[in-house]
Amino acid sequence: MESKAVAKYQRVSPRKTRLVARNVQGLVIEEAINILRYTPNKPAGVLYGVVKSALANASQLGGVNVDAMVVKEIVVNEGPSWKRFMPRAQGRAGRIRKRTSHITVILAEGQE
Repeated sequence: MESKAVAKYQRVSPRKTRLVARNVQGLVIEEAINILRYTPNKPAGVLYGVVKSALANASQLGGVNVDAMVVKEIVVNEGPSWKRFMPRAQGRAGRIRKRTSHITVILAEGQE
């Protein structure tokens, strides 16, 4: 049995989020949640929320052992970028791209 949660338009860069996601992929849910809870950067907090949401979705399904869930897959795709400009010297302007992410977490029942 699988459970899924999606968070779109999250204000974290996909590249940095993938680094954190790689650390918890394939782990038992309890281990993954502990790693994300104590990782001190913004993508970890966002991923923590999405994993908890997928776990809550799994608990709504009937006959699923929530403690035996495993993080099967975390997909971090690029969302639209917010474009901003910063004034630079001699009347120029520098472009700033504030990147967003679409995060998908899939949990599956595994062996304890």
